[in-house]
Amino acid sequence: MNQMSSPLSAPTHAAQARPPQVAVISASWHADIVGQARQGLLEEFERRCWQRRQIEFFEVPGAFEIPLHAQQLARSGRFDAIIACALVVNGGIYRHEFVSAAVIDGLMRVQLDSGVPVFSAVLTPRDFHEHEEHRQFFQAHFLKKGAEVAQACALTLASLQQMQERLQTPTPSPPAARPA
Repeated sequence: MNQMSSPLSAPTHAAQARPPQVAVISASWHADIVGQARQGLLEEFERRCWQRRQIEFFEVPGAFEIPLHAQQLARSGRFDAIIACALVVNGGIYRHEFVSAAVIDGLMRVQLDSGVPVFSAVLTPRDFHEHEEHRQFFQAHFLKKGAEVAQACALTLASLQQMQERLQTPTPSPPAARPA
């Protein structure tokens, strides 16, 4: 996900009937790295004046388990958005691309089937090595990605809210034609 600048001004949640509720699902593999996404998104939501009680965290063993949890959370009706965070690494066997594709496809399916926006900070680096330089790089990267995914979440919820308001506002009828 790239940093986005948008003409949408994200209205504060005071304009809504209730503050938005967001579920964050994080894989526990590489928790010291993936946890930075949590920190980044909390900081971004705080910057947007969201309260900590609007965000609920769930932990799963690995990335592959995220879509099922996202589906259950979406079906619960308690959450306005879901954010997924994980690091899928190439562990030396050609499996990581299948896992990451399955996770992303599953998240998209949850989003389209439920109507609940689902955001991904599930990252699959081309090269990851268990040495301090890579760990530090990816910790900083996940911090940034957490902020970006929180921004995307807030802007998307604002956009959907604006769209709903427009769809609920009756469109004026065209003026009646005058007889000639």
